[in-house]
Amino acid sequence: MNLLGSLFSSSIGRKFLMAATGLVLFGFVTGHLLGNLQIFLPPQKINAYGHMLESLGAGLWLIRLFLLACVLIHIWLAIQLTLENRAARPQDYGVAHINRATLASRLMARTSIVVLAFILFHLAHYTVRAGHPLWSEHTFTLADGYTKVRDIHAMMVEGFSNVAVSVFYIIAVGLLSYHLAHGIGSMLQTLGLKNEKWTRGLERFAVAYCWGYFLLNAAIPLAVLGGFVKLHA
Repeated sequence: MNLLGSLFSSSIGRKFLMAATGLVLFGFVTGHLLGNLQIFLPPQKINAYGHMLESLGAGLWLIRLFLLACVLIHIWLAIQLTLENRAARPQDYGVAHINRATLASRLMARTSIVVLAFILFHLAHYTVRAGHPLWSEHTFTLADGYTKVRDIHAMMVEGFSNVAVSVFYIIAVGLLSYHLAHGIGSMLQTLGLKNEKWTRGLERFAVAYCWGYFLLNAAIPLAVLGGFVKLHA
């Protein structure tokens, strides 16, 4: 209990906890992207993948709740650390002062809140299917010829056919990528994995990953809007 309390009460503990939750969420967004990219394959693939996840039953909701808890803790810590940093330098020099921190680092708390709003919208849109009751009736027959599952492929195509939804999605993943651009470096540094020998390589990895993450995510709604990915017959 004392260990848990120190994680939240001490500055070092909060930084470590933020890095740990960031690592969990980094793994999740990477896996989530890989799963979504199956939209470019035959509908059988992503629908079987969705069925595999839903077969976890209550376990899937436990995973979702754990990830949501990580997001909330991560955002709370980002806000706390931002306030601490501001309190540590309250003096006003009366001239424009260029901070060494990147713009991404100074906007971490704000982009975290936007990302949370996106996650909640994404859950309401595709998981709870709020506003789309007919999606619960969309079924797809797997290759065995008799197993009927939820038609994830059709849900994604219909969802991203809405221009407003696609634009919001692209903006949100753009902000998330921008957030990750700083977050990956900070996470590795806090966990002691960043040193003088690896710094440049890790920074290049972070930039490449974030650009790849953004472009691959953006490709999904753009492919739907462009007619490259369509409803199956």
